[in-house]
Amino acid sequence: MTHQLNKDTIPIRPGEELNLRVLEKYLRENMDSLPEGQLEILQFSAGHSNLTYQMKIGNWEAVLRRPPLGPVAPRAHDMGREFKILSGLNPVFSVAPRPLLFSEDLSIVGSPFFIMERKHGVVIDTSLPEGISATKELCRRLSSIMVNKMVELHEIDFKKTPIAEISKPEGFMERQVHGWIGRYERAKTDEIPVIESLKKWLVDHIPKQSEAAIIHYDYKFNNAMFNKELTDMVGLFDWEMTTVGDPLADLGVAMSYWNQRDDSELLIKGLGKEPVTAVHEGFFTRKEFVEIYADKSGRDIKNFNFYLTFAYFKLAVIGQQIYYRYKKGQTNDTRFANFNHFVKNLILHAYHVTEEKL
Repeated sequence: MTHQLNKDTIPIRPGEELNLRVLEKYLRENMDSLPEGQLEILQFSAGHSNLTYQMKIGNWEAVLRRPPLGPVAPRAHDMGREFKILSGLNPVFSVAPRPLLFSEDLSIVGSPFFIMERKHGVVIDTSLPEGISATKELCRRLSSIMVNKMVELHEIDFKKTPIAEISKPEGFMERQVHGWIGRYERAKTDEIPVIESLKKWLVDHIPKQSEAAIIHYDYKFNNAMFNKELTDMVGLFDWEMTTVGDPLADLGVAMSYWNQRDDSELLIKGLGKEPVTAVHEGFFTRKEFVEIYADKSGRDIKNFNFYLTFAYFKLAVIGQQIYYRYKKGQTNDTRFANFNHFVKNLILHAYHVTEEKL
C-alpha cells in the first residue's frame, strides 16, 4: 500500500468494488463516534498485492485493507496476522499505522479485512514531490532516514511484543530459502537456464543466524511516508511480510529494491519507471547504505552477498506468483502481462550477485 498527498487514490477499479451500504452498516455497528454522513470510498492506486481503500464519512477517515481477488497462496495475505503485528508495533514504533478493527465476517467485503488509521504525508517512489529540488543534501538526508528507521526497528525488543507469539526465529534462513524455492516451483511457468544452479547455491550458502529482530521484509521508499518538509518518516506500510528473523535478510530485501544510477536498465526499469534512487545524484549506493547500517547497528556484513542474492530471488518469486495468477486468468490486470521478463532478469541478476563482493 502507498499513500501520497492528493495523488494516491483513484476511483475503484472495475471488479474491485465494495458494497457501501453493507460496509457502512457494519462500521456503524462496530466503531464508536462515527459522524453523520455517507460513506465514500476511493482506492489506493499503487501496490501489486492486497487491495487497499480510503474510507471517509464527513471528517472521519480510515484505511481498509483486504486480500486480492481470486485464489491466494496458502497463509498469504493473512489480515488477522497483519492486524496483530500492527497492534504490537504501533505503541513502540509509531510509524506503523494504528490498527482499529479486524473482521473475519466474509459477508462484509467478501474476505477477512482490517481497518487502520489514515496517515498523511509524502510518499516517494519514482520522483520527488513537485517543487522540491533534488539536491545532494536532500537525497542523502532521505537515505539516512531510511537507514536510521531500519536500525530503530531492528533494535525493538521483540520478546516484549505479541509478534514473538507468531514468529519462530530459530532456523529462519533455512526455512526462508527452502520455502521460497518451493513457492517458485509451485508458480513456475517459463524455463530459465540458471535457476537450478541458483537454487543449489542458495541452499549451500545459508549462513548461521546469530541474532533475531523484528523485520519488515518489504522495506522500500514507496512503503514509507515522510512529512512535507522531508525531514522525518511519519508512516511505514505493508507489514504483511513482517516476522522475527535475521535482520540482515531485511537489509537484503531493502537493497534489492534500492536501485542505483549505474544499475542495468533492465534492473532499474523492471517494474516500470526508474525509482528515485536511480534518478538523482546523492542517494546512497547500496554499498554506502549497507556500511552505514553496519556501523549504526554493530552487525557483521561479511556474508551480505548471500542476503542480497536471496532477496533478488525472493523478489523474482513474488513476481512469478503474480505472473502465474495473471497467466491462469485469476487477475485481468494488464500491468502483470510481461512480468515473466522481469522474473527472468531478476533470476539472472541474482545468479550474477552470487559472485560479487559488497
